[in-house]
Amino acid sequence: MGQKNSVEYRCEGRGDNIVSGPSPFDDLPVECISNIISFTSPRDACVVATVSKTFGYAVQSDSVWEKFLPQGASGKKCIMVSAKELAITWGNSPQHWQWISIPESRFEKVAELLSVWWFEIRGKMNTRLLSLGTHYSAYIVFKTVNKCSGLADLPVEVRVGLVGQEIPKLLIFFDGYMDKDARKVRGEMRDVMKPKKREDGWMEAELGEFFSEEGCDQIELSVLEIKSPYWKCGLVIQGIEFRPTKSR
Repeated sequence: MGQKNSVEYRCEGRGDNIVSGPSPFDDLPVECISNIISFTSPRDACVVATVSKTFGYAVQSDSVWEKFLPQGASGKKCIMVSAKELAITWGNSPQHWQWISIPESRFEKVAELLSVWWFEIRGKMNTRLLSLGTHYSAYIVFKTVNKCSGLADLPVEVRVGLVGQEIPKLLIFFDGYMDKDARKVRGEMRDVMKPKKREDGWMEAELGEFFSEEGCDQIELSVLEIKSPYWKCGLVIQGIEFRPTKSR
């Protein structure tokens, strides 16, 4: 810890010259750096950890992650990735999606589906945010508006798992409401996961399970419905939640 870490700086106005030198942060106690990082975000912390060994030690501090991540009774980390961190096809097109603020969300903005026929959401997350040696389940957290027209009774393909490993495909429904015809259709599709209501008033549907292990750096996920030609609307997405899998 006493050795200075070299940091490279690219200086404006000097072409491509790179100046190497000790980081000014190396003179700060690691505890102080950890405290500063705790006011950022989990994603920022993972980026900062690659800057130098000092920053890497600081990011690993429990004081950082206790502020970032709620923990269950087991002490394992739980995290929700906001919709803003996901890759949503046409997500920046205001005629298809809009970003709104609602008081019941833990994030500043959530994604509201206005009208699309190609419904695709993808995302990646660093495994540093989770507890190693732990089985996790991932859930998409959402609300429906006006029965989620065009999407409610369609089975949606979902996947979640570690990059580089085979990831199984599951099917979910978004709408928890079932009329007589819908119950008949769903009765014939028993392998499709149905949504459940959460204690916070939102709905959730499980995307799958995986084992967080050392040596695998990233988790990838997808939520996809591109087979139906009908336009889809009426879905509000808060994010994707990862939490330790409960015994079934």
